[in-house]
Amino acid sequence: MKSEGYKLLVWLVLVCLITQVDGQTAFTDVTESAGIRHQYLVFEGLFGGGICVIDLDNDGLEDLYLTSGMRSDQLYHNSGDGSFSNIFDGSGLEVTDDYITHGVAGADVNRDGYVDLFVTTINTMDTSKIIPRAKNLLFLNNGDLTFTDVTSKYGLDELYSFSTGAAFGDIDIDGYPDLFVGNYFLEYEGKLSAVNDATVVGANQISEDYLLLNRRGRYFDDVYEEYGLSHRGYGFGGIFTDFDNDADLDLYIYNDFGFKRTPNILLENQYPRDEFSDISETSEMDLQINAMAAAVGDYNADGYLDYFVTNIWFNWFMVRQGPQVHYRDQLKDLGMNFRQISWGANFADFDQDGDLDLFVANGDLNPNCTPMANFYFENEGGTFREIASQVGLNDYGMGRGSVIFDIENDGDMDLLVVCQKPVKDYPVESVTRLYRNDSAGGNWLQVSLQGLEAESHGLGCRVEAWTQGKKMMREIDGGSSSHSSQNSTIAHFGLGTSTMIDSVVVIWTGGKSQTIQDIPVNQRLLITEEIEENRAWLLFVIPGFLILAGLYGLYRWLS
Repeated sequence: MKSEGYKLLVWLVLVCLITQVDGQTAFTDVTESAGIRHQYLVFEGLFGGGICVIDLDNDGLEDLYLTSGMRSDQLYHNSGDGSFSNIFDGSGLEVTDDYITHGVAGADVNRDGYVDLFVTTINTMDTSKIIPRAKNLLFLNNGDLTFTDVTSKYGLDELYSFSTGAAFGDIDIDGYPDLFVGNYFLEYEGKLSAVNDATVVGANQISEDYLLLNRRGRYFDDVYEEYGLSHRGYGFGGIFTDFDNDADLDLYIYNDFGFKRTPNILLENQYPRDEFSDISETSEMDLQINAMAAAVGDYNADGYLDYFVTNIWFNWFMVRQGPQVHYRDQLKDLGMNFRQISWGANFADFDQDGDLDLFVANGDLNPNCTPMANFYFENEGGTFREIASQVGLNDYGMGRGSVIFDIENDGDMDLLVVCQKPVKDYPVESVTRLYRNDSAGGNWLQVSLQGLEAESHGLGCRVEAWTQGKKMMREIDGGSSSHSSQNSTIAHFGLGTSTMIDSVVVIWTGGKSQTIQDIPVNQRLLITEEIEENRAWLLFVIPGFLILAGLYGLYRWLS
């Protein structure tokens, strides 16, 4: 065994040397200099490792929350100079130390302008091995780099589960972000490291998910059955996404062991009815695989979103086939047919040439612990070339969640990848890594949204950039798209040699569009939602009326 490990280590060193000779490194590992010190510690193996990109204090710099499993989670505040400070202690988030945390997502739950955090858990940190024993945790952002635990206040304290990925999205278009939570087990008493095909046959083990409707920022209701949902599966999460371009948020759920139990599920939102319709089979999105996550992007600029779904061994690239809601796996056709165990995935125009590239975080099942390098697929005119070793992203750590964001506000997309601590001897270091994008790319545009009637940070909204007759489209991520993680909510466009954007169009949830024309490149553009004049007064009159009504009620009570 020692001889085999030595040979593998020598091989990995040779790969790294060849990489340095083969091409220029586009990404630089800045983990140490940035102050990131993180490694996800598993509970009995396999599960966990999520990240949320969040601007904690609205200073225009993107911060990070990382779950850590059986260790303390980490809250990194962006210093603005490429470095981060862990401010977890004293943040009000310390209650997570009592739980084994898994995933995380953020949204402005109460519409006070600050992004709040929802952390999923798989168990408590006591000695009991029985699952489920844990509730998930909701924290309101106080705006001063601290948080308040409001799990009980928001009606979430009785939802005991083994939860994985969480996603926010406004399904009823009232401006308040609702919440989907993927659940894996209803009941399980064995070791998680022993979960395999044979253990999943027990029907009592699989669980319903949660569909939590936000009641105007005051509490959440589980409306799972009310919206017509009844499926149970080994859920790794789901994404709110508008696959049918009708300006309301649909839901794509991905499940582990789909070939044994419940495949992936595509649900069409029937807004204004409180209902989802299952179109999984007719759309051919009912993948019977070990699905871990999905990346969302219009890779071929045809106006329809496509979905890269990660899996054990072979991933699936589900590409929309035209106006009819029908998808086909084009992984082989597009040159992406590589065998690996994949988890997080992120579409972005990393080289800023005007098309979407793709990063995929790979890692073996823990405790199998065989090193596996990540993928980086460069888009070359509609097909992809895997060049992770050439750009400095072929890390062999046990990758899980991954996110894109802009470390230093220089306009390009950087990467953070969570890695687990292997439970067995491992020939290379497996730690969470931060990669700074040093590509000598083209021009760019970033767009952040401020919703007044829509969700306050534009979750689920569309941003379209038009330049030289070409349309590029981005959908604002609400979470769970990259294995229990959430990307930046700032839309990024690579523009190549274009020096002016003809127009930017925002399609807010509900269908209202807003256009800005003749925009200079290389800037971050804030777009605030326009309100029709005959409705704008409601934003002031209704809150004032509620305050007066409350004061009158207090007066009556005191009298």
